[in-house]
Amino acid sequence: MTFKMNRNILRWLIIMASFIIISLILWNTYTFFQHFKAEERTKMQNWSLAQKELSKNTDLDTDIGELPIQILSSNSTTPMIKVNKDGSIEHNNINPEKAKDSVYIQELIIKFKSENKPLEVRYGDSVYSTIYYGNSPLINKLKYYPLALLLIIVLFGAVVYFFYRSSKIATQNKLWTGMAKETAHQIGTPLSSLVGWTEILKSENVNPSYLEEIEKDITRLQTITDRFSKIGSVPTLQKADIVEATVDSYEYLKARSSNLIDFHISVPQHPIYVELNTQLFSWTIENLVKNAIDAMKGKGKLKVAMIQTDKFVKITIEDTGKGLPKNLYHKIFEPGFTSKKRGWGLGLSLAKRIIEDYHNGKIKVLHSEVGKGTTMQISLKIV
Repeated sequence: MTFKMNRNILRWLIIMASFIIISLILWNTYTFFQHFKAEERTKMQNWSLAQKELSKNTDLDTDIGELPIQILSSNSTTPMIKVNKDGSIEHNNINPEKAKDSVYIQELIIKFKSENKPLEVRYGDSVYSTIYYGNSPLINKLKYYPLALLLIIVLFGAVVYFFYRSSKIATQNKLWTGMAKETAHQIGTPLSSLVGWTEILKSENVNPSYLEEIEKDITRLQTITDRFSKIGSVPTLQKADIVEATVDSYEYLKARSSNLIDFHISVPQHPIYVELNTQLFSWTIENLVKNAIDAMKGKGKLKVAMIQTDKFVKITIEDTGKGLPKNLYHKIFEPGFTSKKRGWGLGLSLAKRIIEDYHNGKIKVLHSEVGKGTTMQISLKIV
């Protein structure tokens, strides 16, 4: 208990430390971005002063000097538009072909105004020109850096989450496998005893029909034990008649179900061969039939049908139970999901694993309507 508490505390400390580190990185990135943008504005202010010096010396027809020219020529990255007082427009670091379009220039001016406050070049009391400038390519790249960082963090978190989830599922699978094998082992001891008692009863002149039913149930228990012992192991598939396997499972359940259930079966009159583990397949049919009976609360119509196509055989189990909403079509196959007050929600997840993982087939909810019933379908490849 103490170890578990310490592990949970350590986990939360790691999460909090990660959150603090991420927050510091994002804050430093934002601070760097603002600092870089302030330097960019200082550079543009110097550029506007150089432009002012150029305009003044041009008007006075005096020597401009080298410094203003160097400052003006140093701007090779920041896009800018200069609107003079006479309405003429000059631009720098903008595509010359696009700059011929006056509408494009006006759109850029609006965009630049939203990115940075315009600079005015004053000469005396009047505004000689107004400079609109946008973010340099480097600033634009830095602007998206926090988003890229967040995306990397989210992806990293997703990888950690799925790794943790996969590890947890693997641990659960080992637990279920161990429990199943232990259950098979525990059932084996009283089952052997029952077989011995049956032999004794035979010598006591007990009604043979009673013994026949007892032997059927003993065989049934042996089958269940064998099923549980195979969980976690790769089953052996053999070419078998799926019609016979389906009918046998159907007849067994029909004989042991309520008389209030109206059973119907429709299967081809000829064998259909597939690669099959008969015991595990019958387990799947039983799970589906029992779920259908539970959904009808022990009263209704249940129909098992089988059709053959060119490459597949499809088995449907239809009931007149409470039905399912569409958002549960896939969820019902998840381990632990159940709509019953009792049960662990393993039946359909085992059925899915048996059909899809072991037999390379497909199991799904073919159709369901709330209040009217559900149709489940199994598809297996014909050999």
